[in-house]
Amino acid sequence: MADGLRRLISAESGRVLQEKLESWYRDYEINSCDQNLNRCCEVIELNSQIQGQLFTILNETSREGGHYAGVETIKTRLLPWLGTCFSCATSGRLSETNLSLTQDSVEKERQLRELASNQTFQLQELQEELTSTRLQLSHVQQDLAKTQLALEDTKTKSATTLSAAEDEIVQLKAVLKASRAQEKDALRKLDRLNDYEQQIQILRDEISILDAQKSVLQSRLARSRSPSPRRMESKSPSPLPLRSCSPGRARRTNASRRACLVARFGDIYAQERLDAENLLRTYISDMEMVQRIIYIAAVESFHAAKMAYRQFKIRVRETLSLGHSGPESLEDTVLDYIVRHEDLYDVQGSVNEVIRSMNINPKISFPPEIDFIVISTLIRELCRVAFSMQTLVPPLDIAFGTDGELFSETKYHRSFDSDFTAVLVAYHVWPALMENDIVIVKGEAVTKRGALWSRRSRSRSRNRNRSRSTSPLLSRHLSRSRSPSPLRSGSPRR
Repeated sequence: MADGLRRLISAESGRVLQEKLESWYRDYEINSCDQNLNRCCEVIELNSQIQGQLFTILNETSREGGHYAGVETIKTRLLPWLGTCFSCATSGRLSETNLSLTQDSVEKERQLRELASNQTFQLQELQEELTSTRLQLSHVQQDLAKTQLALEDTKTKSATTLSAAEDEIVQLKAVLKASRAQEKDALRKLDRLNDYEQQIQILRDEISILDAQKSVLQSRLARSRSPSPRRMESKSPSPLPLRSCSPGRARRTNASRRACLVARFGDIYAQERLDAENLLRTYISDMEMVQRIIYIAAVESFHAAKMAYRQFKIRVRETLSLGHSGPESLEDTVLDYIVRHEDLYDVQGSVNEVIRSMNINPKISFPPEIDFIVISTLIRELCRVAFSMQTLVPPLDIAFGTDGELFSETKYHRSFDSDFTAVLVAYHVWPALMENDIVIVKGEAVTKRGALWSRRSRSRSRNRNRSRSTSPLLSRHLSRSRSPSPLRSGSPRR
């Protein structure tokens, strides 16, 4: 008995029961019904444990007193208490409580069965998902194995291809090295060829210059034998200097073309001009009018040729600028194209323009039955020469002259029928050729006293009812830079 009490005291069951009751009391309002019931069941279980231990102690104690010891106490205290606990008055409430507890237990069991069923269903679903996942994993592993095999195969093929590619690269490098060597050799040959071509071009330019000088000397010799020499004296018969070479062919041949054009201008004065003069004399008896017609034809030819050159150059520049690429500038390319394709120049259009301008010029007149077309040969040659002179650098042009201007010894020769004491120009016979405002070939003019007061009226032009207006005679010089050029030699002055 003493050991049982000691165990009961050491277990502190009473203190634990008291603490549970106090905790239940504190949390009773905030707990749910299930929680309160659980607390109550815990208290009952603990209480039953204490009661079981007390009944054990009661049994041992009564056994220690003998067979009849403690009977009175049991009769007077235990049995009445037991009878009170299990009396009929409380039996109904206990039955109700037991019924309620039974119903709750049945409901709890039903919920537990439903929960177990749900958990079983979820477990089955999880097992199915696990099986499906395992199948997918198996497929993925199979695909991975196939991919690894393909990768190994690709690596093997790549290694073989790489080896072949390396061999091919080595071969290509060898071919490239040989090609570069051939290219260098070809470039060296091309450089030598360019040097040869440049030397050939220089020799051709020198030959052209010599031919031009020969032509100049021949024309000068022919004019020196004529009764009225018109040319300008040269200070020293020095050869034409070579211009500086530039990438464009037009600039490389500039010196030779200039010499040829200057010589051609002199030939026109010596040949075509005289032919036109003789032709006009068959229709016009007035020599002054004939010379005026020829001079105005020369002036208008240069004007028409320059206008045609500007238009032609604009069209060529617009065409070549679309695809121009190269070491040469666009201007040099345009100039080279014009020099190579001078045959595209519409010379007949310029001739028609000159004739139209001459028909409305008030300073000249012509018989009504004849037109200025009779001197179209002279006009055509002048237009061609004037057009070609615009391709030079700098271009050549004729001097501007007006009747009644002060006579200039540096620009004109006096004609054989001039008054050598007069200082004013009555009219011009041939224009002077200029380069950068420097006279390179003298023109010819007639000087007379009282030239401004002795002009005869042009009654024949009024009878023909031609509407005449002054044509533009001023030609704008398009020179850009000066280059030394010798004066064209002429016949001795009179």
